[in-house]
Amino acid sequence: MDYYTQYIKRNPEWEFVKVYTDEGISGTNTKHRIGFNEMIADAMSGKIDLIVTKSVSRFARNTVDSLVTIRKLKEKGVETNGSGYFRC
Repeated sequence: MDYYTQYIKRNPEWEFVKVYTDEGISGTNTKHRIGFNEMIADAMSGKIDLIVTKSVSRFARNTVDSLVTIRKLKEKGVETNGSGYFRC
């Protein structure tokens, strides 16, 4: 995570907000992922404008959850920007 934190902080156009994690929780279902759900809520409310993940599979491994979430974010102006980067 340090790599991505520094990666964000090095970009003068970005402001680092926080790292959202779900330690020890499977990414196969987003329902019980507190960190993931907090991140999505923050994106939906405009608190964050860029989500950086190691890879799309770290975002959500369940294809349906991933598509539903991305569709919901897109309704708020969120776009995917390459593999692992989500911009709103």
